[in-house]
Amino acid sequence: MSGPERVEIVFDGRTLAARRGLSLAAALLEAGVRTVSTGAATGRPRGVYGIGAEEPGAFVRVESAVGAPMAAATEVAVEDGLRASGLAGFARLPAGQEEPAAVRRDKVWAHCDVCVVGGGPAGLAAARAAADAGARVILAGRGAEFGGGLTGAAAAIGGVPEREWRAGQAAALAAAAEVRLLRRTVVTGRYDHGELIALQRRPDAPAGGALERLWHIRAGAVVLATGGAERPIAFEGCDLPGVMLAGAAAGYARRFGVRPWRSAVVFGCHDEALWNAAELHDAGVRIAAVADARPEPGAAPAAALAERGIALHRGHGVLRARGGADGTLDAAVLAPVDPAGRACGDPVEVPCDLLAVSGGHDPVLDLAAHTGLRPRWSAARAAFLPAALPEGLHCAGAAAGTRAAEDAVAEGAAAGAAAAAGPEVPGGGAAPGPVAARTAHGAADGGAPPMALWATAGPDTDEAAVVVDLAREATLADVRAAVAAGRSSVEHVKRSTTIGTGPDQGRTSGVLLTGLLAAMLGRGMDEVGGTTRRPPYAPIPFAALAGRDTGEFLDPVRRTPMHAWHEAHGAVFEDVGQWKRPRYYPREGEDMGAAVLRECRAARSGAAVLDASTLGKIMVAGRDAGVFLDAMYTGMASTLKVGRCRYGIMCTADGMVFDDGVAVRLADDRYLITTTSGNADTVLAWLEEWAQTEWPHLCVQFTPVTDHWATVSLTGPRSREIMAGLAPRMDVSAAGFKFMTWRDGEVAGVPARVLRVGFTGELTFEINVAAHYGAAVWEAVQDAGLEHGITAYGTETMHVLRAEKGFIVVGHETDGSVTPLDAGMGWAVSTKKDFVGRRSLARADSARADRGQLVGLVPDDPRRVLAEGAQLVAASDAGAAPPVPMQGHVTSSYDSAALGRSFALALLRGGRDRHGERVLAVHLDEATPARVVDPVFYDKEGSRRDG
Repeated sequence: MSGPERVEIVFDGRTLAARRGLSLAAALLEAGVRTVSTGAATGRPRGVYGIGAEEPGAFVRVESAVGAPMAAATEVAVEDGLRASGLAGFARLPAGQEEPAAVRRDKVWAHCDVCVVGGGPAGLAAARAAADAGARVILAGRGAEFGGGLTGAAAAIGGVPEREWRAGQAAALAAAAEVRLLRRTVVTGRYDHGELIALQRRPDAPAGGALERLWHIRAGAVVLATGGAERPIAFEGCDLPGVMLAGAAAGYARRFGVRPWRSAVVFGCHDEALWNAAELHDAGVRIAAVADARPEPGAAPAAALAERGIALHRGHGVLRARGGADGTLDAAVLAPVDPAGRACGDPVEVPCDLLAVSGGHDPVLDLAAHTGLRPRWSAARAAFLPAALPEGLHCAGAAAGTRAAEDAVAEGAAAGAAAAAGPEVPGGGAAPGPVAARTAHGAADGGAPPMALWATAGPDTDEAAVVVDLAREATLADVRAAVAAGRSSVEHVKRSTTIGTGPDQGRTSGVLLTGLLAAMLGRGMDEVGGTTRRPPYAPIPFAALAGRDTGEFLDPVRRTPMHAWHEAHGAVFEDVGQWKRPRYYPREGEDMGAAVLRECRAARSGAAVLDASTLGKIMVAGRDAGVFLDAMYTGMASTLKVGRCRYGIMCTADGMVFDDGVAVRLADDRYLITTTSGNADTVLAWLEEWAQTEWPHLCVQFTPVTDHWATVSLTGPRSREIMAGLAPRMDVSAAGFKFMTWRDGEVAGVPARVLRVGFTGELTFEINVAAHYGAAVWEAVQDAGLEHGITAYGTETMHVLRAEKGFIVVGHETDGSVTPLDAGMGWAVSTKKDFVGRRSLARADSARADRGQLVGLVPDDPRRVLAEGAQLVAASDAGAAPPVPMQGHVTSSYDSAALGRSFALALLRGGRDRHGERVLAVHLDEATPARVVDPVFYDKEGSRRDG
């Protein structure tokens, strides 16, 4: 090998010479590889058929570098050391293979006035016009360079050679301050309000750079310059390697200098196919024959073929492609055909190794269809064209049905200017009007219109060998069988035959299917219509969707400011949401049960301290903050006085418990509300949703402040003495600092906000300080409590303490089907105001007497801790044959130091009226008898909360 452009690749175990910058498909063609893969159902050989995203057959697995389990060979760039293999049917993920740690992907958000999709002549002109009008522009093109299908062509635009024109436009756009150029980028989805999703591949990314970027783009207006997709014609053997789209064959020769074929037959029904034949000839490919199904092809291309000595068979079509001993194309059988594609004369066989076919071009309108556009059939263009476009969407170039480069440029410039000007421009967003019919070479076509031809056949054609969808290997016989079975909807036929459901998403088969159905059913093209086009337009790898959210970043670990202390003191952690929370602090020789009992005794008899920093905290501010919170909580917030706190419950719209916490009124127009640790982000989104969509007139703003505060919860009968030493200037007496109030002051010499709230039922002071003071204050509390036997406790102890008091935990005692009344908290539900979920609480089902209601359970065996989730059945059903009616389930179950026995909370049908009954808690093959009791086990009078 020699020269900097030459590299080595390995395909199917063979080392091949290739040129850097080619697609893998081009490199394989150049190396003489005709069979790239095999069919998923039949195992028939598959060769390169297209040149871009339309490729339906040549799928490979990339095994080098980052790799890909399945990719079109036309979309894989040649790099030194590329290793790939053809797929035998479906893709499979590599077993045990992980990406290198250095591989990175990004997500990017961007805004612009105009987003131009497509980097061909129309797209370049649209972007330039929009930029010249002062708009912020994003231009996204699929290629490594801009120019679209004309890249490398010798055509001229405005008297300037196409290559020079393209380079000049790209340079001008690159120099513009408000233009962003995205190469190797496919826009995969268009959504409401100008949102676009685009995938950018960056094989040339610098070391450490992202190989893929997923762009989220918000655009004021969008110009679709997405080009056109070449349509095939179906005939017997049309899936053989060596049969390919005519525009693709010419493109490989023109753009890449790839021309491996010895002899070619070109078959089409429009002028551009004839020009493709001329291009192939000029590139050095021998043209054995050209067949045009039209009786009178365009004069200009016909003359061009005659000048080159190429035989043009007018009114002819290809009836079949014949395969050789290796299963690849060996010859094409031509015959005169009528307008329906039926043979009407004697066939002739023409030897060839390339059969280039084109049935016309269809504008690529997937992005427009994503938001509801329905294209309309144009008989004059023999294609589906965009009808009236919604405001802010413009089409130009081949996407609007215009095939000539100069016309596409003019159309693109007009669309770009209109998009930059905005909707006030008369006609803004309307589909472009017809333009003079010209070829891509700029010459008049003689007025011959394209022909809509779907299939060609002779009297002996085997319809089971006429492949309509190369990716799914569905045939003409399959379509006819679906119609014979009574399926007349194109959507039903699609699902019956699987046409259009392959990895190419029906780019070459979708309109072909519509044409075949229209002919079989005797209907018009618009009457049959096309199948629904949904995003993504091109596949998005899951790795790209994840971006950097992989490994430890998939679910980031959050640690409180006191985490190092917890680790140093042997804490066993559990995950609560994204937080690492100490579950318990075992001492030498202790298991979890022993440690929890010790921590519980300390909290009930002396003093204990909990790191409660993970508690969700949201600042709610604004003139209407109280009114808004009244609507969100089941209780009143607006009547809360400054300096006071109030427990509150939020419900979903169906009246079920959503979250709970404490509302703290800081000022007339400002509240701090707390949420459960794992639900803070969900509650914030819930508040934002209601404020923005239902009550946008209310003046209210939300600020998440969970990470701003470190929280130390000091609890127990001795906590007041400890607090007095930590905050000598703060009145912490029972009379001076009442339950459900708060004070600002200094704790351990640090500014703090202290709340008299708690979750244990004991005297509690919740100390909140700025996060960077958290560790120091935590240690100060430990030091101040040494003489009082202070003990750090974790979440497991917290659960025991709260359950002894009958306090619920959202997610334990609730599961999305529990109302506040079911949980025994009717006292927290206002009957004087409306709130989210109130009307649902009045539904007959929500008010049933036999709903699951919160109860306590005490097992007959005081040492038996019931299994959480155990099903409850009536004691009278002991030993009964299944099915046994379930009465409820255990929600929380613990051993209690304060009670000297085990206990549990449960949801039991009609449970409030069943205190004293016996039930069975069934778990696996064990049924444990227990008695139903009140859910408050400890200090029912609440005398201990004030010390």
